[in-house]
Amino acid sequence: MTDISIRITGHAGRITLQRPEALNAMTYEMCLAIEATLDQWRNDPAVSVVVLDAEGDRAFCSGGDIADLYATGLKGDYAFGQKFWADEYRLNAKIFEYPKPVVSFLQGFTMGGGVGIGCHGSHRVVGDTSQIAMPEVGIGLVPDVGGSLMLALAPDRLGEYLGTTAARMNASDAIFAGFADLYIPEGQWHALIQQLETSGDPACLIAVTPAEIGPIQSQMDAINTHFHGVSLSDILSTLHNDDSDFAVQTLKQLRRNSPLSMACTIEMLHRLRGPSLTMAKALDLEYRFTARSMEHGDFIEGIRAAIIDKDRSPKWQYADGAVPPAALSKMLQPLGPNAFNLQIVKSEGNGMNIGFIGLGNMGAPMAANLAVAGHNVTGFDPAGTTALGVAVALNAVEAATDADVVITMLPNGAILRSVAADVIPAMKTGATLLDCSTVDVDSARAVADQAAMAGLGALDAPVSGGIGGAAGGTLTFMVGGSEEAFAKAKPLFDIMGQKAVHCGPSGNGQAAKICNNMILGVTMIATCEAFALADKLGLSREAMFDVVSTSSGSSWSMNTYCPAPGVGPTSPADNGYKPGFAAELMLKDLGLSQQAAETADADTPMGQRALELYRSFVEDEGGKGRDFSAMLPRFEGRGRG
Repeated sequence: MTDISIRITGHAGRITLQRPEALNAMTYEMCLAIEATLDQWRNDPAVSVVVLDAEGDRAFCSGGDIADLYATGLKGDYAFGQKFWADEYRLNAKIFEYPKPVVSFLQGFTMGGGVGIGCHGSHRVVGDTSQIAMPEVGIGLVPDVGGSLMLALAPDRLGEYLGTTAARMNASDAIFAGFADLYIPEGQWHALIQQLETSGDPACLIAVTPAEIGPIQSQMDAINTHFHGVSLSDILSTLHNDDSDFAVQTLKQLRRNSPLSMACTIEMLHRLRGPSLTMAKALDLEYRFTARSMEHGDFIEGIRAAIIDKDRSPKWQYADGAVPPAALSKMLQPLGPNAFNLQIVKSEGNGMNIGFIGLGNMGAPMAANLAVAGHNVTGFDPAGTTALGVAVALNAVEAATDADVVITMLPNGAILRSVAADVIPAMKTGATLLDCSTVDVDSARAVADQAAMAGLGALDAPVSGGIGGAAGGTLTFMVGGSEEAFAKAKPLFDIMGQKAVHCGPSGNGQAAKICNNMILGVTMIATCEAFALADKLGLSREAMFDVVSTSSGSSWSMNTYCPAPGVGPTSPADNGYKPGFAAELMLKDLGLSQQAAETADADTPMGQRALELYRSFVEDEGGKGRDFSAMLPRFEGRGRG
C-alpha cells in the first residue's frame, strides 16, 4: 500500500503515513492496515517501541478521508459509515491501551482522525508547526475517535470550548489540554527516531519548555465564564450578553458549526465526566451519534457545504441554536443490539470451510472478512501473503481440499485455468468454485465446464468497488452460473459485499464486468477530453462541472470520479492521481472487452479506440501506476495534431 509504510527497523515498529499531498488524510484501508500491524506487533519480541510519523511538513494527519462516507450516505447506505467508524474506534482503543510505548510525532495539522491515531499513545511529541484540533462539529459530527475522552479530561471547561469551536491548539496549548506530552523542536525529530530504532527506549525523548504560554491557555478565565452552562443555549446566551473581543470572536466560530452537533458535544462531556470515565464509555457515546449522523444528523449537509459544493453555507437543523432536548435524546440514546463493541464477534455454529487462493490487495481483506464472520478460511498465495484470521496452506491444492467453497482472486485467465486444473480434482463432490477474478469470458466458461464435469458448482463473480470496497465489505459482485450455486454463495456475497447481481449462466458475470468497464473507459476518456477542450476555450473547470454534472452530459466519471482536481467530490485527481483504479487495470479490462468483441463478432469502435489510448498511455507515456483518470493531464498538454 503506497499510502502508508509499515516496517520494523532495529527495535522500532515504524508506521509512516505517506499522503502528504492529501495532508495525510487517513483512508479506511490505512486504518485496517494499522490495526492489523498493531495486532501483529503486540507480542512480537522484535518490536520494543512503535513510532508513528508522517511525510511532509504540513500535516501529521488532517483527519479521515470522508469521500466514501459521503457517497454512500447520500445514497441512503448508512452501513458502510457505521462499519468504518466502528473499525476506526477499535483502532483508537487499541492505541490507547497498547502494552508497548507508542511514540507519535505530530507536525502541522493533527485533526479529527489524526487525533485518534496520534494522541492516544504513550509519548506524543509536538513542535513549532503543530496545530491540533477537533473540528467535527463543522461537518455535522461530534468530537470522536476517543477525542471526547480527552475533552472530558481537559482542565475546567476547556473541553466544551475546544469541542464546539474547533479551535486549533499550538504545542503549548496541546500539552496544557492533555492532547500532547512533549515539546521538542522539529529539527531534532529525525535523530530521535534513529535513537528509538537503535535502543527501542523512549527515554531518549527529552522535553523542552515552550517559549510562551499558548493563546488558548491565556484565555481560560473567559472560557470558564462562558462555557460553564448546562446547554448550548446557556453558552450562547452568556456570549450574546458580552461585547468583549473573546465573546465576539467565539460567537463567530460557533455560527459556522452544526447546532445539533455542538449541543450533543456538550451533553456528551457532561455525561462522561467523573470517576466512571473510560475509553470504552467515550467511544460508545460517540458511536451513538456517528451511527445516526447520516440519517438523522447534519453530516451529509456538512460535507456538501464544506467539500462537495464548497459554498460554506450549510443549512443546519436548529439554525437558531435552540436544540430541543428530544433531539439530543434521539442522537445519544443507546443503540441496543447495534451498540459499539470493542470486540469483533464471530458467528458460531454454521461457518463454511472456505479455501481462498489469491491473497493480494483485494483477496486478503475479502478473506479476512469471511474469517471475521465465523467461517473457517484457509488461504494460499504464491507470494506468501497472508490475511488476518486466515489459516495458511502450503499450496493451492491444500487450501481447496475439504472446502465447501473455493474462492479464487487471480490476475488473468491463464493463471485461473492453471489453478483450476490443480484444485478441481482435489475438491469434494458438491463443492463450489467461486472465481472473483476479472478474466476473459472464454476462460471463465472453460473453467465452469471443467468444474461441472467434476460434479462441482461454478460461479464467475468479478467485483467492483476496489480495495476500499474489499476492506469494507461493500463490493458489488456480477455473477454468472447456476441458480443453485448462486444461492449457496449468497451468504458469502453478503459478507464480502453490499450487492450481488445474478447475470445468468457461466461467463455472464465476466461479460457484465467487461461491458461495464468498457463504458467506464470510454466515458472517462470523453470526460477528460471535454475538460481539456474547456480549458482551451477559456471555460473554468468549476463552471464546466456545475453545468455537465446536472445536464445531459453527466456520468459517473464526471459526477463521482471527476478527473479534474479541486472540483466535484474528492477523487484520485485530488491526490496527485494516485490510483484508486490504476490505468493498467483499465487497460487490462478494455483488452478483455475487445477480446470478447472479437469472439462475438461485435462492432465496438469506441471500446477499441479506448483500448488503443490506454495502451499508449500505460506503455509509452508513463501512465503505469497512475489512476485511469490521469488521462486529463495527458490531454492537457496536447494539441490537435
